[in-house]
Order: sequence, then structure tokens, then C-alpha cells
Amino acid sequence: MAFFISKGVTKIELVPIGMIHSPYLTPGDAPNQGRFSEKQVELEIYPDYVEGLKDIDKSTHLIVNVWLHLAKRDVLQTKTPFGPELRGVFACRAPSRPNPIAFCVAKILRREGNRLVVQGVEAVEGTPLLDLKPYSSDLDSITGIKIGWFNKKKED
Repeated sequence: MAFFISKGVTKIELVPIGMIHSPYLTPGDAPNQGRFSEKQVELEIYPDYVEGLKDIDKSTHLIVNVWLHLAKRDVLQTKTPFGPELRGVFACRAPSRPNPIAFCVAKILRREGNRLVVQGVEAVEGTPLLDLKPYSSDLDSITGIKIGWFNKKKED
């Protein structure tokens, strides 16, 4: 299964490397941020990509990129869980957006062959898995970063 997106002369091909097996059956079941959930999710890696899992169990956390296949793609402004104001989708983490690519940082609990059991993923059952990368707090974490409207809202 592949996704083809084209506009003008640019063509992008996204090929899922696997699928999410999740206790969340609908978007309404999933938490706003999987990081705060204790629930376990399985990342099934398709046979063609299993070799790419070599040494993955040497990492404690992964960046998990998924395609939010149930999200609306024509939304440019939305409300967040943090207030009634409309925000641009590029200024928030709403799932509905022109290209519904999402990422989360997941804790690896264990590997079972072509499956990784993780914690911290909010994707629903059947979500296409696009990519995995090891998370490094030395490389990926930047202290003091702010989302102006979010931080302001929290201070109120």
C-alpha cells in the first residue's frame, strides 16, 4: 500500500513500513497526548522492513511517525483542547491538517519479532506507520522552547 500525493510537478510517495495496533478504536478514544498514557500499543513492522529493526532495542525511546488516515485534510483552523479560540493548524498539533502526519515519542517496552510494544502513542487501531527513528534527548530536546499562545494560556 502506498500513498501518492501530487501537486504540479512534485510527486511524493509515502510507503507505510507497518501498522499500529492500538487499544484506541476511534479518535475520540485516544488521549490528546499519548505521552501521558500508560496504555501499550504495538507497532507491527511489515516483513520487507524488519531488517531495519536491527539494534532498535538498544534505544529506550523512538520517534514514531504516522499517517492519520481518519483525519480531515481540508482544515486550516481549529480549536484546541486548551480553549475556545481558533488556531491555525500549523500553530497547533491538531490531527486534521493538509498532510496529517503525526509524530510522538514512544518508550520501547519490548520487541517481539516484527512487533515493538511501546508506550506513548495515541494513534488509533490500523493507523499506517510511516517511519521510526531513535529519540535522543541530547539531539532532539531543546530547553526553553515555547508555544506563545499555549504558554500564555497556561499562565492565566
